Amino acid sequence: MPKIPVMQAVVEVLKSEGIDTVFGCPGAAILPLYKAMEQDGSIEHLIVRHEEGATHMADGWSRTTGNVGVAIGTSGPAGTNMITGLYTAQADSVPILCITGQAAVSKLHQEAFQAVDIVSIAAPVTKWAVQVKEAAQMPWIFREAFRIARSGRPGPVLIDLPIDVQKQEIEWDSTIDEPLPVQKSAPSDARVERALEMLLAAERPLLLAGGGVILGEASAELLELAEFLQIPIQATLMGKGAIDEDHPLYAGMTGIQTSQRYGNASFLESDLVLALGARFGDRHTGDLATYRGDRKFIHVDVEPTQIGKVFGPDLGIVADTKLFLKALLDKAKQHGPRNKGAWVDRCQELKRTLLRREDFDAVPVKAPRVFKEINEFYGPDTYFVTAIGLYQIWSGQHQKAHKPRHYQVCGQAGPLGWEIPAAIGVKKALKKSQADAEVVGIVGDYSFQFLVEELAVGAQYEVPFVLIMLNNEYLGLIRMAEDHGGYDMKYEVDIHYDTTGSDNVKIMEAYGCSGVRVADPGEIRGSLEWARKEADRTQRPVLVEIMIEREGNTANGTSIAAMREYEPVP
Repeated sequence: MPKIPVMQAVVEVLKSEGIDTVFGCPGAAILPLYKAMEQDGSIEHLIVRHEEGATHMADGWSRTTGNVGVAIGTSGPAGTNMITGLYTAQADSVPILCITGQAAVSKLHQEAFQAVDIVSIAAPVTKWAVQVKEAAQMPWIFREAFRIARSGRPGPVLIDLPIDVQKQEIEWDSTIDEPLPVQKSAPSDARVERALEMLLAAERPLLLAGGGVILGEASAELLELAEFLQIPIQATLMGKGAIDEDHPLYAGMTGIQTSQRYGNASFLESDLVLALGARFGDRHTGDLATYRGDRKFIHVDVEPTQIGKVFGPDLGIVADTKLFLKALLDKAKQHGPRNKGAWVDRCQELKRTLLRREDFDAVPVKAPRVFKEINEFYGPDTYFVTAIGLYQIWSGQHQKAHKPRHYQVCGQAGPLGWEIPAAIGVKKALKKSQADAEVVGIVGDYSFQFLVEELAVGAQYEVPFVLIMLNNEYLGLIRMAEDHGGYDMKYEVDIHYDTTGSDNVKIMEAYGCSGVRVADPGEIRGSLEWARKEADRTQRPVLVEIMIEREGNTANGTSIAAMREYEPVP
């Protein structure tokens, strides 16, 4: 076999795994990899301003493509800066690969400069963290990292590369090397049969699409099954976009924060729930006694430890969601289709009547009005990115999603500042087939301050997207009221600041971008039109800063049966 630099082999592996874009920050301990990428020239690299930003860019890229996103950093603090991004990816089952440089093997025990045990630090927030000490093992370790990241419940991996190992040569032939196969869990035939029996016996069944439906590329199978058996579909926050929310069978989102009124109502009337790739997170279920009620649950998940983690289902099935839905549909077709019954009509009635008001004309702007404008202005092909806070909850309650992988949200970890780097990752993922697709980030004025430096990446590499900011002009500390079980998200204004000298539009301009501030609801539509044209003209990020009421709130509660509505409802 030919003898080549080991980092050249790594670059060949990355390319063959479908990686054409990576995000990172060079440093001395990772320069051999950068040299190999430079000599190859076929992988685009974006230099970030902070390593956490690189992980979130890789995260957004992965959520959009379904492939493994790649972030690169040097030794020491580069790796520790990546931990938040690794945790975020682990929590939301996003496959990313972080590559870190490291001190020479002989110096690891001597507290050498920037020598840190990043493998041990990263282990709790990765599926696999490994340090390579033998150069000959490098190609296999990278292949195995991709396999692990994609297998079962997807997630992040980290590979740590000592500098002396990176500089070695190995015998390796790219023509006889290929990605490792990813095995998918097929469902037990008997359990599929039992699931169908339970579905057909139920009078008011629901299909619950979790993030596993999107990750498993199972949206088409889900819809085909729902239409064949005439069963309404709900989505969790991570499953938003698994079905077009304008589809007649969409029955809303259940939850105590990111929920729709008709979603909670139809869930409470259901007698069986088939949950697909869902974690039963606390913001979805709320009070478990109410959530469970007398209804039966079938829980399908590719990760065995998810079954029974929150509560024991009536039937648990460990399987890939796509394979399960295909098997279930095959068996259903042997029984024949079901006609649309009273239950579908009932869910459609709830969807028509149990809404939340959005047509506010008040000044300052009320948040629901912002999402009314977003829903009406942007088309179904738009990609949205949003992070954490009240604006995420408002988005979940009011914003419509129409297609899988078009609504990206950091659900469980919720790191502030995620939106800007994630939006860059999403946009770079679209550079080939959908280069003209719009990417829109929904941000809050506080989250905007975190990782705002990554705007410079968008400006430098000409990555256009629109940021829509909901700005209530103050920093609030969330008080979890004890008498409401810790879920009453009422803001207590503990910290104030004067924004007259802190203009977010000026911050955009400082990074070579542009923006506009809006204070009247009648100005929102025109500002969105301007932002679309400006992003296209400048090929850079653009901000629409919307000044909303200083003290607003979202509908919330501790139980899906006892939600507090802070705004009048139709």
